[in-house]
Amino acid sequence: MNFIEYDLLFESRNQLIEEITELEDKTLNHKPVPDIWSIAQICHHLYLSEQAITEAIAKGIRDRDYKNIIQKNIYLISDMKKKFKSPDSVLPSQKPFEISKIIDLLAESRDQLLQVLYEMDKDIVLNKKKAKHPMFGDLSLDQWIELLSLHEQRHTKQIQDIKFNIM
Repeated sequence: MNFIEYDLLFESRNQLIEEITELEDKTLNHKPVPDIWSIAQICHHLYLSEQAITEAIAKGIRDRDYKNIIQKNIYLISDMKKKFKSPDSVLPSQKPFEISKIIDLLAESRDQLLQVLYEMDKDIVLNKKKAKHPMFGDLSLDQWIELLSLHEQRHTKQIQDIKFNIM
């Protein structure tokens, strides 16, 4: 993995943590309207998504190399006008969360991802490995990492919008 990918991961996570750190639990768990996730639910979804992405990357690392992996337009995920249906496996809990628990969960999922990346053989090239994504199909593992960052940025923007409307 190159430094740009690491930078993207750290930058998107730092922005997210900055947005939520000072929130009271009441604000964190407030649902602006019934069919919109609370900030806590968005963060729980990000935690679950990162766990699923880590599993996909770990499996992809163990798989064989591929010669011609087509780079997909994953930037669609950044378009806030487009709505996406999350797979059931990454739907957030309905229960309320404390900010400390959310931050711990986010740290846990990031630690698991970084551990997988740090432990992989130094000769592995992520753009020669792939894993199947539910929306984009086969993605190279470097695109999975970029997608994780874009996904987190999308939801950080969503959190900013929620905070603007309730604060």
